[in-house]
Amino acid sequence: MTGPFIRDVERLTCPACGGALVFHGQERDGRVFYGWLRCGGCGEAWSVQRGMARLYREDAVRGTDRLMRVIYDGLPVLHDPLTAVLTPLLQSVTESRMRERYIRRLELGALRPREDGQPVRVLEVGVGSGANLPLLREALPRGLDVEVWGVDLSEGMLKHCQRRLARGGFEAVRLMMADAHALPFPAGMFDRVLHVGGIGGYREPATALAEMARVAKPGTPLVVVDEQLDPAFRPSLLQRAAFRAITFYSRDPHCPRELLPPGAVSVIEEQVAPFYYCLSFRMTEEAVATTG
Repeated sequence: MTGPFIRDVERLTCPACGGALVFHGQERDGRVFYGWLRCGGCGEAWSVQRGMARLYREDAVRGTDRLMRVIYDGLPVLHDPLTAVLTPLLQSVTESRMRERYIRRLELGALRPREDGQPVRVLEVGVGSGANLPLLREALPRGLDVEVWGVDLSEGMLKHCQRRLARGGFEAVRLMMADAHALPFPAGMFDRVLHVGGIGGYREPATALAEMARVAKPGTPLVVVDEQLDPAFRPSLLQRAAFRAITFYSRDPHCPRELLPPGAVSVIEEQVAPFYYCLSFRMTEEAVATTG
């Protein structure tokens, strides 16, 4: 079981109106299992099936979002092996090295217990198969009370992630289906926010970036990673063809620095591999208050 615990429901919000949710249904091992998460404000009901909460509107999944979900639903078993093999072959950097370069921007080692007594919370938007989870666990301070939340729109990838978690060592992970354009969390819930490998194909990347900024505590690092060809890199014909193949969804795959929410500070743009950028930033309390 990897869905939200019953006690987590009070921390979730309705993706439609931001209202509080109440669970109606069956629980298993202390987690939601089957039933509905109903909003006390607008009355919208969000289904829970076999421990997987579905906090998104199907009619909102359109365009490139729908296309990418179809692709990822068909690739969960092959995704990780292909990434591990093709990354060093095409980019001359190992997958683990590339991941380490952007994980460090989260500054996980600087996390300390929260003053309000709540667990430290880390969110990965587009968690996929959970390939970043071992690195997050390794980088987090030992003994720190931490919850890791992962959301994705691909049920196939989330099921693959569940199998990864079932192998042990990730007791505090919560998974759910959710749309990055309308995250089901209150403002300022998370102490760190990470997104890897999807925003270039989102239908409204600026909206997704604003949502990630909204749910992060002011001043906390937000890290976004996706495809961009390093200007200093001199690709071969094979490498150029491979890059175009994996970025078929966009005519101009690039770091969306221009789409950051107003008030973003400490902005750092860097290449973590020849095909991938890392964009990190923070939001000031004033900017978050204005957005809210």
